[in-house]
Amino acid sequence: MRNILKKLSVLTLGSLAFGAVLAADAPWPDHPIKLIVPFTAGGVTDNTSRLLAKLLEPHLGQPVIVENRPGAGGSIGVEAAARQAPDGYTMVYGTQGTQGANLALYKKVGYDPVADFAPVHGISESPLVLVINPNRPFKSVPELIAYAKANPGKLNYGSAGAGTGTHLTAEMFQVVTGTKMTHVAYKGSSPALTDLMAGSIDLMFDYPAIVLPLVSGKKLTALAVTAKKRLTSAPDVPVVGEFGLAGAESSSWGAVFMPAKTPPAIVKKMADAIEKAMVEPEMVQNNQKYGSIPMTDMRDQKLGEFVKTEMVRWRDLVKTSGASLD
Repeated sequence: MRNILKKLSVLTLGSLAFGAVLAADAPWPDHPIKLIVPFTAGGVTDNTSRLLAKLLEPHLGQPVIVENRPGAGGSIGVEAAARQAPDGYTMVYGTQGTQGANLALYKKVGYDPVADFAPVHGISESPLVLVINPNRPFKSVPELIAYAKANPGKLNYGSAGAGTGTHLTAEMFQVVTGTKMTHVAYKGSSPALTDLMAGSIDLMFDYPAIVLPLVSGKKLTALAVTAKKRLTSAPDVPVVGEFGLAGAESSSWGAVFMPAKTPPAIVKKMADAIEKAMVEPEMVQNNQKYGSIPMTDMRDQKLGEFVKTEMVRWRDLVKTSGASLD
């Protein structure tokens, strides 16, 4: 009896090993892949994700299905992605919020941006533009800083909401410049910009695609961009580094991740497919439309190290600003 059980055990282990070999050799992908977007449909992130999904299909041979799972600043969708099987059929569009700032903004998120994910490839980053009401007495960044220092707390800056990139970038600007301004949080950019143009608030940081048309229409004045180099869409607007404010550089970024323990060969194949999709004319035009900078060289381990740096950077900034969403 003991010998029979021993033989059965050997056969079972052999079958499992053979099955594992077959699984390893199985072609990937052989059915549709899910891309979780942790934000509502219709926004820049969602539109970019859907375009990416479309452009990936020819390179993967399978459709990529976008699934929106919004809530808690993107944390709900990212947590759901972390719990999926690491079989290469789930990926998530993470951002500087979901993979960085949210860890400090919320008392608890149900995932670890490093331990729970395999970094695949960066998609794009979008710096912000510092815009002011044209009727304000300051007309440049140095004049704004001087005015803010002479009048602590008097200047009001708007944001699309507490904890958003538009809020935290303004907080970063104050830390770097040693100024103190008053935050006025709105429910979205539109009402904030309406008040800015009306003169109810003084300034705001927002994204190029949103504010540059208002700058062109002389309704707002752009003082600086939080990028490392000038934007092709706004070549006359200096970057913060030109004023010695390199620490005030800020951007919202998006990147693709897969659940941890996804086979490296699958991660690489997906990264290669994204790399090809990034240079497609439609994606190039999409980045130009939204004033985004493609993250063409940000993949694999480099993306992983970038996330670690961002986690620390945004965590420290959130603590300094005292911002909280709980």
